[in-house]
Amino acid sequence: MAQQQEREQGALRAGAPASARTVERHGIDPVPAAERHGTPRTLFWPWAASGLSLLCIAYGSYLMGLGLSPWQAVATGAVGYVLSFVLVGLVSIAGARTGAPTMAIGRSSFGHQGNKLPTLFSYVCNVGWETVLVALSSLGGAAILARVSPGAFARADGTTPTTGAQALCFGVTAVAVVVVGIFGHALIMKVQKYLTAAITLMTVVYMVLMADRTDLSALGAGRPGDLGTCIGGVVFAMTLLGLGWVNCAADYSRYLPKASSGRAITAWTTFGGVLAPVVLLVFGVLLNAGDPALAKAAAADPVGALATRLPTWFLVPYLLTAIGGFASGAIMDIYSSGMSMLALGVPLRRHMAVLADGVLMAAGGWYVLFVSPSFFATFQAFLSVIGVAMAAWTAVFLVERWRRRRTGPAPAAVRAVGWPAVLSLAVATGVGLGLITSADPNIARAVGFLLGDRAAHGTLGAMNLGVVVALVVAGVLYAATAALADRGPSVPDPARAAPGGDR
Repeated sequence: MAQQQEREQGALRAGAPASARTVERHGIDPVPAAERHGTPRTLFWPWAASGLSLLCIAYGSYLMGLGLSPWQAVATGAVGYVLSFVLVGLVSIAGARTGAPTMAIGRSSFGHQGNKLPTLFSYVCNVGWETVLVALSSLGGAAILARVSPGAFARADGTTPTTGAQALCFGVTAVAVVVVGIFGHALIMKVQKYLTAAITLMTVVYMVLMADRTDLSALGAGRPGDLGTCIGGVVFAMTLLGLGWVNCAADYSRYLPKASSGRAITAWTTFGGVLAPVVLLVFGVLLNAGDPALAKAAAADPVGALATRLPTWFLVPYLLTAIGGFASGAIMDIYSSGMSMLALGVPLRRHMAVLADGVLMAAGGWYVLFVSPSFFATFQAFLSVIGVAMAAWTAVFLVERWRRRRTGPAPAAVRAVGWPAVLSLAVATGVGLGLITSADPNIARAVGFLLGDRAAHGTLGAMNLGVVVALVVAGVLYAATAALADRGPSVPDPARAAPGGDR
């Protein structure tokens, strides 16, 4: 044991990667230079795995459901994906420069106490996404088990999966996600690389088997939506993909050497994040045109519905592909939600924070599976609300990073509350929430208050412009007021403590 520890310490001093078989020892403290390793190219794997989900096929149906023609759905989706993941790439640069996770870096603008507000948003975003992904895994997995073994996993009608089947799939995925999240960064990077290869192979087989259900002539057909609907499609695509990851970006680049190229970090992050989703989006749009009934069913149960036309021999590989795709995204979410919990000041070690998140994920999954009246309505509402908050936070974060390029690194001491950042976030989020709508009646009561009744039910409401407005308003407000915060008193920043523990 002593020799093994000595070899690991020697590897760390040499800048080699930590062992994937050991639990990560860093929390929100900066990673020392001696432990930095790799190149920006390695960022391709985690982000590629995060987008290799069969849910991305259903996104084609979601976008067309807004009133877009097939080619518009592809175009607006691709634009939204790229724009949102460029933001992820830009935030990732901060991880390499500081060695700290995303929400800890935010203290330089929001202050030690003020940073708890956006960190709470981030935490809710991560837990929400991991809940949705694992719940979808159980829905689809149970539907497939009911077809493979109806006697054990189907109700009396022979097709409807039992609650036990859903619970089994949920439990298997949740446990796998939590275990990998506990081990941390090194294991995540290795697992995501292998998941990317395996899921890509199975997804290609799936697309070949379902090719006869698509309509290649559909891209040039259909009644096009107006400009407002197209803008709504771009905004919705941004919330579907990159805006759900901006608050995690630096968590996976913090182990890169400080001198890593910022352009390469942004490029590899964006390329990895959008490559598979764009391909799956095109396939989903073609499938929607070729088999509208299947696409409609996929809106309620993406994985289960997309399996209904598959031959029996491919159901088990398909089940593994679906669970692996959802797990790859949930793994990254639960790891980052643990970082957010630590940044909130919760006195837990990193691996215990992951366990706590697993409990919340189970509770949230129960709501999505057995309480929510409509998965799609709740999912879309969650995306819009969190998308507004994350867009506003991203603007403040990136403006602060731009300021630091001119003024130098953030000081070792930070303010208790960075009021310009906090107020910019609060104002922009409030304005943004007033300009979005929701199909979930429980959430609809709390949003859209700046829209009149006619606008809320018309094109303006469908655009969900609140996400873009929040991004612009927060950036402008903070750029105009950030200098005022430099005059306030500072307190030591715990995130800059000497490395070596889960802080």
